[in-house]
Amino acid sequence: MEIRRFQPEYAEETAQVIATTLKISNSNDYSEEYIEANISSHSAEVLIERAKEGHMYVACEDSRIIGCGAIAGYWGSTAESILLTIFVLPDYQGKGVGKQIIQTLEQDEYFLRAKRIEIPASITAVEFYKKMGYDYKNGVAEVDDELLYRLEKFR
Repeated sequence: MEIRRFQPEYAEETAQVIATTLKISNSNDYSEEYIEANISSHSAEVLIERAKEGHMYVACEDSRIIGCGAIAGYWGSTAESILLTIFVLPDYQGKGVGKQIIQTLEQDEYFLRAKRIEIPASITAVEFYKKMGYDYKNGVAEVDDELLYRLEKFR
């Protein structure tokens, strides 16, 4: 497996990875309407724009994209960053791909310059992020209005 910086030509395939992951992995925790809205908010066009605002990466096995993740400044801050768009195809979950994506993001300049890093975590992924050293923001272990947990890590 290789982790590469996202390129615009990866956008369609990456959007498909996200859609597949949401439909399969998140279907036990979220409604079909929520998942469809989330798929729409991760279109190829959105991914290209998101990659311009921070650094996005894709995990590849041979020439196939199997996962992705992004990091950016948190609301333009240089002292805080946010991890976003972290998805791994269901067939590759539990095999270290997500861990490698997080480790790559944690080597990125946006992470290294930040004192605090936040992750809006799905119900599905919250335990994975906790294993990676993230904890509930301000100790709040409840989902917010977007049905996400807010996790954070301090450096």
